[in-house]
Amino acid sequence: MKILLGVTGSVATTLVSKLISQLESAGHEVQVVATKWSLYFFEPADLSVRVWRDEDEWSGAIYEKNQPIPHIDLREWADLLLIAPLSANTLAKMANGLCDNLLTSVARAWSRDKPLVVAPAMNTVMWEHPATEQHLDQLQVWFRFRAVRPIAKRLACGDEGIGALARLDDIVEAVNVYR
Repeated sequence: MKILLGVTGSVATTLVSKLISQLESAGHEVQVVATKWSLYFFEPADLSVRVWRDEDEWSGAIYEKNQPIPHIDLREWADLLLIAPLSANTLAKMANGLCDNLLTSVARAWSRDKPLVVAPAMNTVMWEHPATEQHLDQLQVWFRFRAVRPIAKRLACGDEGIGALARLDDIVEAVNVYR
């Protein structure tokens, strides 16, 4: 399958290279859409796949008729949208229909008959906030959807509890369900 991997501003984004490797080992073709804040955690040039950024959609030049529109082209290319890690911020944007960057624009334009898999990763208190479950429930209503829930451990911030990115094997397994 062709997997469009969205990565967001979570410290778990440091695992993106390993996740890509596991997805490719499972036979998937991968491209990445990186939010501005995800780029704090990895260097796109270090990845073996194409990395799309906001600048690829909004180059700063004036739009010209018939130029490519990446959020539509990526939607057409991909068989499945995987967002891992999914930050609380991007989850909230998606659940409220906001589309102010390339990733959330892809999500807003995502075809409802194609699968969307998310793997949230955030601080425990953020995970336990009532809005988190409401936002996940909303995505369940709108999409052919699967959430790979975070796990409990000591988080990068020092807190202990649920919020760490799920095991990469579990994320790949959730993707493979849709083969």
